[in-house]
Formats: sequence, structure tokens, C-alpha cells
Amino acid sequence: MNIAVIGRGLIGGSLEKAARRAGHSAAVFRGRAPSPDVSGFDVVFVALPHSAIVPAVRALAAGGTLKDGAAVVDICGVKRTICEELARVADGKSWRFVGGHPMAGKEKTGYENSCEDLFDGASMILTPYQDTPPETIAALESLFADMGFARTVKTTPERHDAIIAFTSQLCHVLSNAYVREPLAAEHDGFSAGSFRDLSRVGFPDPETWTELFIANSDALLAVLDRYAARLDVFRKALREKDAALVKAELSAAKPQTNETQGGKQ
Repeated sequence: MNIAVIGRGLIGGSLEKAARRAGHSAAVFRGRAPSPDVSGFDVVFVALPHSAIVPAVRALAAGGTLKDGAAVVDICGVKRTICEELARVADGKSWRFVGGHPMAGKEKTGYENSCEDLFDGASMILTPYQDTPPETIAALESLFADMGFARTVKTTPERHDAIIAFTSQLCHVLSNAYVREPLAAEHDGFSAGSFRDLSRVGFPDPETWTELFIANSDALLAVLDRYAARLDVFRKALREKDAALVKAELSAAKPQTNETQGGKQ
């Protein structure tokens, strides 16, 4: 397949390199105006910030260079706003838009940190429309398998945003708050796996993650409020030295399987 990637960041570069490793033809574009000529490509990945995705796809559609039957797939971490807008853009066209989100990443950003094996063992989430042709989904699933993804998960934009608010966005919020504790500066010699794991995603790119948090604020607030309520229970128990309540709260947690925890996030 001929693969185009618009966006030379960590994910865009890794999509290009993973496609090439699998034997596909791939080219990466910066995503700046004017819109690139993608007439020869079967799949176009749009790996741009949230606010740039809809304008980029609108420009591709207006340019008339999208191949008949081509699949345009964005890779943004929020789906409802993008899929709602682009349903109208793609309506009646000979190409297809499918929302996507690769569940993989690194703490370091930029094309220079991209790699061909970033997606090995990871999940790729797709949010197709009800009228998305089965052959389009099948072709994408085959491509993702070639690129190293362990599985493709199909869901709705609404379910995606609700769960991602918990599995990704909440983790970044909590980690960021955690590393801003004054004692974090004195961790050397006093920390091991717990500190490393909890602080790993504490330094997200402010521009990118502010956009994602605001775009998904209702779903993120819902899980954040529930989390804060559980913290309040611990705070109350500790203030009152209520050992029984502390034990009960600790016992209420259920171990999660590796499959539940996901891949490289």
C-alpha cells in the first residue's frame, strides 16, 4: 500500500517508519499549507494536533487530490469533536474518513524520537461510522497488523473519549500534580519503581495536552471527580487515624490484568 503521513512528530514519524518496515511505500509531510498532493496514496494518516486536524482534512478535501477509495485516518487522542465535524466533510465523497488512536507513545516528542517499533504489541483504536465500508476497515486492520499492532479495537467516539479520559488523560493529570510536590526534588536515593512509574508521564507537552484536556473536559472531569472523592476518603481516614477505613479502602482495589492495562502508554 501507499501510505501518506501528514505530521512529522513522534507518532507521524513512527507511522511512516513502521509502514516502511512492513514493506509498504510511505511518505511523510509536515502538514503546513499548502495542502500536500496525496493523489497516489491509499491511506492518509493525519498526525497533527487536535486543533489542526479538521482544517487539514478540509483542505485535502477541497484540494481534490484524495484518491477514490482512500482512507483518511486521524490519530488524535480525542474523537467526538473530530468525528462529528469530519462526518460532514466526508459525506458523499469517494474517500472515507475513519477516526483512529494508536495506544502507544513516549515521554520524548518529535520526529527525531520516532521509531519503527513504537507500535509493536500496542492497540489501535478505530471509531468508524455506521456506513463505513467493511472493506475499508478490513484493509486498515491488515495494515495495522503489518505495522506491529497487536489488535484493532473498534468503538464509538463517545466510548473512546470516556475510557481514554481514565486510561490516559487522568494519568497525565495525576502524574503532573505528583511531580510538582516539593519533595520530588529530593527523591534521589529514596525512590525506586513506584516513583518512576508514577512520575513517567508527569511532563506532558503543555500545548498538546491542554488541547486534549479541554476538548474532552466533560469526560475527564467525571473521572477526576470520582478519583478526588476516593482521595477524600483516604484523607479523612488518615486524619482520624481510622485504620479500619484505610484497610477497607485498600482492600477495595481489584488487580488489573496486563491486557487491561494495555500497551506502551
